[in-house]
Parts: sequence; C-alpha cells; structure tokens
Amino acid sequence: MGSEQLFPAAADLPGSLRAALLRGLRARCPRCGAAPLFRKWLKPVERCAHCDHDWSVQQADDFPAYIGIFVVGHLLAPVVIAMIGAFGLSAWLTLAIILPVAVVLLMAMLQPTKGGVIAFLWWHGIGAFVQERRAAPTQES
Repeated sequence: MGSEQLFPAAADLPGSLRAALLRGLRARCPRCGAAPLFRKWLKPVERCAHCDHDWSVQQADDFPAYIGIFVVGHLLAPVVIAMIGAFGLSAWLTLAIILPVAVVLLMAMLQPTKGGVIAFLWWHGIGAFVQERRAAPTQES
C-alpha cells in the first residue's frame, strides 16, 4: 500500500459528539468525515473507503424511522389544526394535502437521521462499536 494512510490520524477523529453527529447527518463517515457513509439510500457501506472502519456492525434498525415520524408529526400537527380550525378545510381535504407532505418530509429525513443515529452509536461505543476518542491535549507547565 505504500505510504497511503489506511487509518485516520487522531486529528481526523471528531473532537465531540456534535462533530460526529454532523458528519453522520451529512451522510459522511462519522469517524473520518472523508468518505460517504451510505452506498445506497439507506444502506451503509460495509467499510469506509478512507479509514477502513467497519460500518456493517451498525444496529440503527427502526430508530431513525421513529425519530422521523416523531419530528414530522410534531411539525405538522399545528398545521393540521390550523387547516381544520382556522381555515375551515374539511378533514378529507386536509388529509389529501398533509399526507403527501408528511411522506415527502419523512423520506427526506430518513437518511440524515440514520446517519446521525449511526454516528451516535459509534461515538458512545454502543453495540458492536468500539468507543474511540481523540486524545485529550496535555497541559504542560
């Protein structure tokens, strides 16, 4: 392999949970941030192309969908109430408008949410992941 760097330097590891989550939300490898996390829409890569981290062990399961349903439901509930209460739209017309909007919002949220959940699991070493952290800077007097 020559002088290619197979694993990221300590500087490539995220310094905080927030940084790891942002990488995951952007569908990037939470560990190095340099390669895509997904090979298909919701299918993570087996191994990171940059740092060779094994993402096949992730166990996000249905949690990203639950988060998406929770968020979309809370975003659209006031809209539904306003459409029926303030604007006097029928329940059927409201359903015809809100249902496609809800599906589109949920579909748009699924991949970033799954990336965030995978990043959260990796950061905390949950499941088969090993907890990794950047070494804390030492205080020299």
